[in-house]
Amino acid sequence: MSSAIIVENLTKSYGAFQAVNNITFDVSPGEIFALLGANGAGKTTTLEILEGHRKRTSGKVTVLGYDPHKQHDSLIKHIGIVLQETGIEPYLKVEEVLKQFSGFYPNPRDINEVIEATGLKEQRKTPVRKLSGGQRRRVDVALGLIGDPDLIFLDEPTTGFDPSARRDAWSMISNLKSLGKTVILTTHYMDEAEYLSDRIALMVNGEIERMGTTRELINSESNTTIQFSLPDSNTSLPETIMKIAEINGNLVSIITNSPIGILSEITNWALENSLKVDDLTVQRSSLEDLFLKVVGSGYRS
Repeated sequence: MSSAIIVENLTKSYGAFQAVNNITFDVSPGEIFALLGANGAGKTTTLEILEGHRKRTSGKVTVLGYDPHKQHDSLIKHIGIVLQETGIEPYLKVEEVLKQFSGFYPNPRDINEVIEATGLKEQRKTPVRKLSGGQRRRVDVALGLIGDPDLIFLDEPTTGFDPSARRDAWSMISNLKSLGKTVILTTHYMDEAEYLSDRIALMVNGEIERMGTTRELINSESNTTIQFSLPDSNTSLPETIMKIAEINGNLVSIITNSPIGILSEITNWALENSLKVDDLTVQRSSLEDLFLKVVGSGYRS
């Protein structure tokens, strides 16, 4: 199968309101694909259409070769869905919950393998109610894996986690790829999307505004911020730097697409005038910078 998901000119309308407006993308088998956007961007509607829980207005959608609306019963056997919150019997032990859910599938994955893959070996005999938030989230992912799906939908997998638990979850999600699984990820954490995703799509007002690898998206902006502090506010900068710099007190900020030439000019100027340039920093635009720029340019609340 050349594409695990194919979406062509997908639209979902509610009367005159278009929640999803003519979007097109595809996802390769074994890829971690992140769908990012502010609340109301159309992410949830798109995912529900892909999962077969919502009917599209127009366009073509195939998931693992199936039409998710017309062939939902066939598709559901091959996908796993990990929602933000799941209802699990809190008094059952982890292995008991997995055994219960494995009975819902014709060819479930071995429970021991799932426990190993999700890092729950030490908690297998622990009741769900005694698990930490991070461990509970691992159980959610384990339930998404127990049916041995080819495709897994992960909706905000680390919301509310502390930094350590988030890193553990990232390792677990990366492990899904090593198992040959295709993953569709939604998250509000840009560092999470950057760390985990092979490709990212940014949605704004029901449309995909940008799509590509993290490097491709960041390079599409090509902005670098150079900052440094002057010895005092009376220090004169070269005229070429003055034209492009923003000065706030002693702090000088420059946003540029050509940082090397400007850094050379600043260094030469400082050396020629025996000046100490404190706190010199050079920072490329981040995925978060791009997200805020794209979403801020047309966000519909």
